[in-house]
Amino acid sequence: MEETSLHNTLTVRPVRNGQGIVALKTFRQNAVICEIKGKIVSAEAVWRYWEIDPRLAENCFRYDADHYLDPDGEIGQYANHSCNPNAGIVKKGRRLLLKAISSIAPGEEVTHDYATLLGADDVWKMRCNCGAANCRRLVRNVSVLPVAVVGKYRQLGIIPEFICATFKTPTK
Repeated sequence: MEETSLHNTLTVRPVRNGQGIVALKTFRQNAVICEIKGKIVSAEAVWRYWEIDPRLAENCFRYDADHYLDPDGEIGQYANHSCNPNAGIVKKGRRLLLKAISSIAPGEEVTHDYATLLGADDVWKMRCNCGAANCRRLVRNVSVLPVAVVGKYRQLGIIPEFICATFKTPTK
């Protein structure tokens, strides 16, 4: 695949785990990196994706309690997971935004923790190969994350309320 760029701020290129989003400029903590665009589909449509092409299903972002955002053909389809992410997904109105949760340098892969968009009612899981020192080895839904991680992610604003509503959130 040829490199895909987004306004000279991001590119898609080979990374540790296939293709990924790489910063072309510095993003400071809390900066919006980009909007995750795509079409909104039902949970039933995502289940059909598993039968047609599992990669389509794996790339979908949970959008609300019953819908997903399918980023096929958009830069968001290359958003990779890390157990030590430098970005997170926030929902503002009807938009999903990728936001820096730490400073990101040019040439650095932009990653987020998939668990932040997997409610307690999500059964999807994957083996992790992120390479982070704190790698959990298995990515599952947010309800099985360590309490300290959930607290940190909540403080950063990267677990949407519709995801928090699916499990009992820690108070600290």
